[in-house]
This record gives sequence, structure tokens and C-alpha cells, in this order.
Amino acid sequence: MDVIIIGAGIAGPVTAMALRKAGIRAEVYEAYDSGADGVGAFLSLAPNGLAALDLIGIDPRDLGGFDTTALELRGATGRPLARIPMGRGDGPATQSVRRADLYAALRDEALRRDIPIHYGKRLTGVTTTPGGVEAAFADGTTAHGDLLLGADGVRSRVRSLLDPDSPDPRYTGLLNTGGYATGVDVDTPAGLFVMQFGRRAFFGHVRRAAGDVWWFANVPSRRALTDAETAERRPAEWRARLEGLFADDDGPAVDLIRATPDAVGPWNTLDLPRVPVWHRGPVGLIGDAAHAISPTSGQGASLAIEDGILVATALRDHGSPADALAAFERARRGRVERMIAQAKRTANTKIPNPLTRTLRDHVILPLVGRAAARATRDPATDYRITWDQRDDTAASRPAL
Repeated sequence: MDVIIIGAGIAGPVTAMALRKAGIRAEVYEAYDSGADGVGAFLSLAPNGLAALDLIGIDPRDLGGFDTTALELRGATGRPLARIPMGRGDGPATQSVRRADLYAALRDEALRRDIPIHYGKRLTGVTTTPGGVEAAFADGTTAHGDLLLGADGVRSRVRSLLDPDSPDPRYTGLLNTGGYATGVDVDTPAGLFVMQFGRRAFFGHVRRAAGDVWWFANVPSRRALTDAETAERRPAEWRARLEGLFADDDGPAVDLIRATPDAVGPWNTLDLPRVPVWHRGPVGLIGDAAHAISPTSGQGASLAIEDGILVATALRDHGSPADALAAFERARRGRVERMIAQAKRTANTKIPNPLTRTLRDHVILPLVGRAAARATRDPATDYRITWDQRDDTAASRPAL
């Protein structure tokens, strides 16, 4: 079997490596002319995502990130509201890693395993043929395979070709931004992620080492930015706006913003609550193309990695691409849609509301913190895939 994978972000290379382990050939096609080296913000790799990477022989220590052991929620005055572990027992801790470093590590490992990755291949069409599927690219070239997987993100071209009526991504009401502050420190231990519900916006920061602090901010906005507005945003004006948003909060936000040479963003925070069509015939969707989740969850990358492993086991265990894609959807849809809904509820708490702030800070979050401290299992992060398990659904078994 030959598989065409569209998209060389996270899901694409992981899927190709998992398919290689399953004895299936795959090639990856990326629309952009090169990788994302040195570009972008950072993300979290949760224990479930790290465990899935381990199945294809990737060590998290090779990804350039660092352990993030817990998160502490604080109010605008700096008062701690709750502390939640980001890893349990003897399992791996959540990793904070630059998105570009993760992309590069996955790309380099795929290339080391002789998996072809083609750049500058912007998809324009997909045609089902008697022998499988043909992908057409803007440069006039084509690719042929038994199956095509769209791993091309929240604005997936494959999704729109598969189903012209597919929903557009949903704007969650927040703009995202972030950066890496240097030469200024915070009074928290390395690896403790502090997240603050500010009076006007939400701010998170984590100390990697002395004088090296990573941060992000979620800024409420009633409407999404247009592409033109994003392109025209001047860094100095954006920095001044951020400083003003956090000026009245008791925390390090303003100092960290000022100590960041090049803040990233802003960009719209999007998700995809439900994509009705995940597959037709030999064409299917994985990762954000099928189920984009708000960054609030800390699970976007991990879910994409899980997808890559599970679609590979489905293709290994089923006789036809269509049967494999149906089995993959059965194994995934319920889990990811529940997590997307929960992430949207969490995102809603980041939008300041004087009527609910007291209830959130004095009742809900302390209860969440106490429940998390007592819990021994987490359905999101304790989820594990068993590579050798073979059955008619290719489903994984959570470690619950």
C-alpha cells in the first residue's frame, strides 16, 4: 500500500513514521516551500502524546523542550486559586516545546528513516481512480497512491475537497500571542506554569531557566482578525496594547512583555467542534483537519500524534482503505469531540465577566484544584495506545 500524506506539520511526519513501522509506504507533501524553522510560538506535549511518540521510537528529550510539571492558576491580584499536576505517577511530565523545534525534529527523524518529504506542493485537486487516488498540485505535478490522508491543519484543503459543505473553523473569542523573555526572571520554580486570569486578558508564563521565561497571552476580542489586519499589525503597537491590558494585574506580565524582543502574533484562536465527513473512499482526514481543538486544552499536538499512530494501526489491520478509515473514525470521534467541547468551556472562562468572576475564583477553580490533587487518573493524559492490539476497530485502550 502507498499512502499520500498532505501536510508536514505534526500529524504528517508522525503518521508516515507509524506507517513505516506498520510496513506501509508513505510520502509527505507540504504546501510551503520549506519547513517552519525558527518560526512560531510554543506548545505543550502531554503525557499521552509523549507515550504515543515513544511507540515510534522518538524520545521527548530529543525535541528541544523541557519538563512542565504543574500549572498554578491565579487571580488578577496574584492570589493562587488552584494547582493542577501536568503528569502523574511514574509517567512522563508534560513538555513545553517550541513549535518550530518540534516540526524540525519530526521532519529530520522522518528523513533519517528515508521517508520522502516534498515541499512547495500546494494541493489543488484530489481524484479517485480505479487504482486508488491521485493528488494534483499547483506546480503541475501529481502523486498517485492507494490512499490520501489530509494532515493539513485547521484550514485543510483536503477537507474542503472531500466535503465542499464542511464547516469553517470557529473563532473562540480569543486572540493568541506569545514570546520568549530574556534577561528577566520570575519568582517561580522552573517548570511551573503560572496562568493568571487578569482583569482584561489571560496571561501564562513558565520559567525554563534563570532569565529564560516563555509566555503567552489570550486577549478577548469580539471578532476575529482578518488576514489583512493580521498582516498590518505593527509590533510596537501590539506590545503597547498588551502592556496596557496587564498594567493593573499583580504579576510579571508587563516585565516579560517588555523583555521579549519579538513577540509572536496575534492570531485568531480557532477550533472545529464537529466535522461531519472525515473520509470518503480512499481519502481521509487526521489531526486538526478533522478535529481542531483550542490551545486552551494543551492537547492539540498530542491528539495529532495519537491520530498518526491509530490511523497506521487501522490501515495495518484492515483490508481496504475505506474500512480502515471508518475504523479510525470509530476509534477517535467520541474522544476528540468531548475534549474540544471541554476546551471551549475552558476558553470561555478566560473572557472577563464581572458577573461570574467571583464564582470562578472563589468556588469553581478551588474545587477544580482540589479534585485534581485527589485524582489518580485523567482521561485525557492517561490515554494509551497499544501498538500490538489488533481488532476490528483498531481502537486503543485508555490506561484507566
